[in-house]
Parts: sequence; structure tokens; C-alpha cells
Amino acid sequence: MDEGLDKQISENAAGPKSASGDAGSMEQHPLPDQIAADKYLESKRASRGKGLGIKLVKLAPGGSV
Repeated sequence: MDEGLDKQISENAAGPKSASGDAGSMEQHPLPDQIAADKYLESKRASRGKGLGIKLVKLAPGGSV
């Protein structure tokens, strides 16, 4: 169900905010709203990924053993 919601949010952000008929008019969602929807969807995708997003590495200087 969560993926269906993501798809619906994406479609709503890409579609017009309002539209009229008979050689009508169309209004697009404001750019800040589209950016906010994109950031929201990307953050949800990133949170589903494996790991914590941090990689720990042990560094040893090359001259000493």
C-alpha cells in the first residue's frame, strides 16, 4: 500500500493543480511544492535502504607495522 501512495503523490505532483474546459486554462503546482514532494519521496526511498549510510573503515599508516 505504501508504494501505491508514493505513486499517487508522484502523479499528483506531476499533474496540473487545476484545469478548466472549453479552450480553458490550466494551473500547475508551484515549483516549491513539486520540489518538496520529490524530497519526500526520495527520503522515503533512502530510509528503506539497507545499512545506516555510514561506513566505518580502520586506517593504518603505511610506514609503521
